[in-house]
Amino acid sequence: MLLGTVLVLLLFSAAPASAHAALRSTDPDDGSVVKQAPRSVTLTFTESVGLLDDSFRVFGPDQRRVHTGEATHADGRSDTARVGLPGKLAQGTYTVAWRVVSADSHPVSGAFTFSVGKRSATTTQIDTGPDEDPLTGGLYDAARYLAYLAAALLVGAAAFALLCRPADRSPLRRPLVTAWWTLLGSTVVLLLLRAPYEAGAGPAAAFDASALGRTLTGRPGMALLARLAVLLLTAVFLVWLSRSRDRREPVALAAGTALAVGLALTWAAAEHASAGIQVPLAMTSSVLHLLATGVWLGGLVALLLTLRRSSGEDLTEVVPRFSRIAFASVTVLVVTGVYQSWRGLGSVSALTGTSYGRLLLAKLVAVTALVLAAGYSRRWTARLAAPATARTVAVRERVAQPVGAPPPEATAGPGTPDAEEPEQPEAPAPESGGGDGNGDVRRRGLRRSVLVEVAVAAVVLLITTLLTTTLPGRAQAEAAQQAPVGALPPTTLVTVPYDTGTDTVTGRGTVQVTVDPARVGENGVQAVVYGSDKGLIVIPEVRVTFTLPARKVGPIDAELTDAGGYWSTNSVNLPLPGTWTMKTTVRVSDVDQVTVSKQVRIVS
Repeated sequence: MLLGTVLVLLLFSAAPASAHAALRSTDPDDGSVVKQAPRSVTLTFTESVGLLDDSFRVFGPDQRRVHTGEATHADGRSDTARVGLPGKLAQGTYTVAWRVVSADSHPVSGAFTFSVGKRSATTTQIDTGPDEDPLTGGLYDAARYLAYLAAALLVGAAAFALLCRPADRSPLRRPLVTAWWTLLGSTVVLLLLRAPYEAGAGPAAAFDASALGRTLTGRPGMALLARLAVLLLTAVFLVWLSRSRDRREPVALAAGTALAVGLALTWAAAEHASAGIQVPLAMTSSVLHLLATGVWLGGLVALLLTLRRSSGEDLTEVVPRFSRIAFASVTVLVVTGVYQSWRGLGSVSALTGTSYGRLLLAKLVAVTALVLAAGYSRRWTARLAAPATARTVAVRERVAQPVGAPPPEATAGPGTPDAEEPEQPEAPAPESGGGDGNGDVRRRGLRRSVLVEVAVAAVVLLITTLLTTTLPGRAQAEAAQQAPVGALPPTTLVTVPYDTGTDTVTGRGTVQVTVDPARVGENGVQAVVYGSDKGLIVIPEVRVTFTLPARKVGPIDAELTDAGGYWSTNSVNLPLPGTWTMKTTVRVSDVDQVTVSKQVRIVS
């Protein structure tokens, strides 16, 4: 009952949103100057977010941390975060560093600035703290990988025992026990490290009782608790299965399937599938994908162990069964994989232009190698199954003859009714997969092929682990499309391509310059820089100047300042209408920079 309640909460609290939260707006606006000190700071995101004890850190003009209230959701909306400020704030520029947890369980963070009364005369880069503790992140990712490996082996070995029905299941006992304990241990580690992983703190923070209590009430913590509950039920199931005399295959298969689905749901309900478009379909696809992965890849390990211990006659029945099951699993993997790739990428360009897309390409190469190895295994499977087919045909031919009928070779010729019936020669026994030399060769060939599959499968699972922690291409595109926080609605947007001649992500790309309202008088200018991978990048300097050649006015330097992710100013005076020449200088290092000119129309 408890397990069902937890799973229902996980499933139905998954709101449709984009995987990984993107900051939609801030109040006060980023880079803005307000006349009166605000009473609070509010952030609005593209999806629901979880709050931490230290979700906000506000630093004053003197670079000292400002005392704030407790972070809450504004007006009860789960896609907002708000923190109260002191009653009196000194004039100057304030930096707000924030960190929240996306609906898909991944922490996201950032910073922005606003000023009270006027901007500080001098600005210094404030250390807002690390985005992630390297040791905590490494341990957390290692535990995630072990959990994937263990789950695949647990599901695959159990499915192999129930579906392939080997006569001797003893070789599967050790991998089942090892997988169960490994999954249990990795789940406990993930549960303990969840709080420091979210907060970007060191592993020692795992022993903070209050932080652990907050983890247990959040979506990722509830998913991990549900996984522990499923594991306990799985242990009972495995003990019952090992002691069952009549095997009760239909009952065991139904119970095993239910447990495997529940286990897969603990991943699907707290990762990419739980946030984004088409959440119900995405979660169904994720569960099927995880189960097919386990049945195939975990089953390969079970097959490898069975090949070492079982007799030839048993293998000639077991191996073809697994071959058919593996083919069905690969079909499911292809269908669900194509859907999940489309859902995560969002566009064809993201396949090569984002880290998520490049990882997906690497996984595609690894899966292709895995399928090729599986093709060789199917050939060995056919050879190993050939003796069993021959025996079946021979038996059917013998049974088909009438009882007592003499074989054709023993029929006497005409006129010799008393001829003596010659002795029927015994037909040679069909080649078996047992102890003969050919059978041993087939088993060794199949073992080598399956061993290659197992090795490549481990690489596939490693890439899958990396994919689950990488910002999807669709979410990256959505975040990039968000207008610079604090900017007014743009009236003129100029895309400036640049190339400094260096072969790096920052060496070439584009600068999107917004001039608002592109009229005579005061204008705001914002410049957002994208690298060659189409993602936002940080560079040392962006400079924009305006010249009106027809009236010999300029150059007027916009004096852009780094506003934390983009360059901005709200006070560029363009005194005359006409076609101005906007020169954009992009400096990516101490020696590498380039200047590009574009025309901008300023109206009266």
